[in-house]
Amino acid sequence: MGNYLVAMEAAWLVRDVDKIDDAIGVAVSEAGKRLNNQNMDYVEVEVGATGCPACGEPFDSAFIAADTALVGLALEMDVFNADSEEHASRIAKSEVGGALRDVPLSVVEIFERPEE
Repeated sequence: MGNYLVAMEAAWLVRDVDKIDDAIGVAVSEAGKRLNNQNMDYVEVEVGATGCPACGEPFDSAFIAADTALVGLALEMDVFNADSEEHASRIAKSEVGGALRDVPLSVVEIFERPEE
């Protein structure tokens, strides 16, 4: 049995917005509210980063077209006593996916935590 940090990304849609900063604020706030309503305040939520195709520098994962934004959110969750990385991944997706219904979610990285 091991402890893992599971990093996920979610695609959050924000309607009727014309500024990137507003879209990011709404997406992070709404995701946090839905997680907190399920008593999942242990899940960290922040805006994701996308690498620039030209220079490689990271920038906020958000795009606006026709007053609708797609914001990439980065989510992190600790999973304790999992049998394997795959098991930790399934646990995290199940818990977070249950709170964020109808939101595309994928695991991007899993880190094993040292035993204390």
